Amino acid sequence: MVDRRSLWLLLPRPVRALPADLAFAIALTVLVNVAVFAPLIRDTPLRVPLGLAFVLFVPGYVFVAALFPEAGESPPTDSGLEENDDADSRWDRAMRSGIDGIERVALSFGLSIAIVPLLGLVLNFTPWGIRLVPIMVTVSGFTLVATAVAAVRRWQLPEEDQFQVPYRDWLEAGRAELFEPASRADAALNVLLVLSVLLAVSTVTYAVVVPPQGEQFSAVYILTEDDDGELVADGYPTEFVRGESKEIVVGVDNHEHRPVNYTVVVLEQDVDVVENETVGENGTVVENETIVTEQRELDRFQTRLAHNETWHYTQDLEPTMTGENNRIVWLLYPDDVPATPSMESTEYHVHLWVNVSDSSAGQ
Repeated sequence: MVDRRSLWLLLPRPVRALPADLAFAIALTVLVNVAVFAPLIRDTPLRVPLGLAFVLFVPGYVFVAALFPEAGESPPTDSGLEENDDADSRWDRAMRSGIDGIERVALSFGLSIAIVPLLGLVLNFTPWGIRLVPIMVTVSGFTLVATAVAAVRRWQLPEEDQFQVPYRDWLEAGRAELFEPASRADAALNVLLVLSVLLAVSTVTYAVVVPPQGEQFSAVYILTEDDDGELVADGYPTEFVRGESKEIVVGVDNHEHRPVNYTVVVLEQDVDVVENETVGENGTVVENETIVTEQRELDRFQTRLAHNETWHYTQDLEPTMTGENNRIVWLLYPDDVPATPSMESTEYHVHLWVNVSDSSAGQ
């Protein structure tokens, strides 16, 4: 059986000499990148707690570690000073104390909240913009560079002056507090504390793994391409000549909290608008009723979308019915399509009024 110490010695010396807290920062950086980019893991809720812990703490922590590589203690109180210490000695002792653990943690949170938005601001003025991949690469790169600087600066100090996380002392103190209580009251409080921590962790884990579902809906809409190549909800083609087509972009959004097979049915309709008068308490009310006199199916296309996924389809729209104020309707059906598609059979639809002239009209 291979000795674990032998395996440890196979690692490069800088890796073996890397302080535990900086090694943990690198490990968390790697885990976050795996959770964000790995094909099977990125769709799980795992990246939420890892991402929060990374973004809110790690960049600031390694930056503080680079600025303050030396060990620090809390400023000495009057009880911790010797009676023979003069004012200069007290001042020198206070200056040598540096920052303590609480100050280091507080600065880590504060600087992380400042550093990450600043990196995002810099990305905003680059061709890559503020997107997931550039942000992850930038923040991870900053973290690794700051970690390297912090490690080098610590190695330049005498070992007794280097900052070290006293995790062994914390573990020993925690073990003694939990398993060797001074009294029965302390034992009961320890049990209550452990149960409270377990309850809090379970609640947070459940909230992350099983997030509450919001409103479930789908959407269909039409867009056009402007002069800059951007998709906009404006400038729709409304004048057609029979036999000629024009491009229009059909968009579909899935917010059903599940993968859905969608079918879009495109209809052209010849309609009549009839005014109906209704006598009520406030007098006569005139309402317009649209009656479909003729209908044809122009096109039908399908796609499958995951939750929160969007699909854009470029359609060559070619109406066949001539006349004015004809209606083109896009009907979106999740899953199944009825035998006779209509606006009454789905709640997801969009329409466009067009005029279609005969190709021989101008001859």
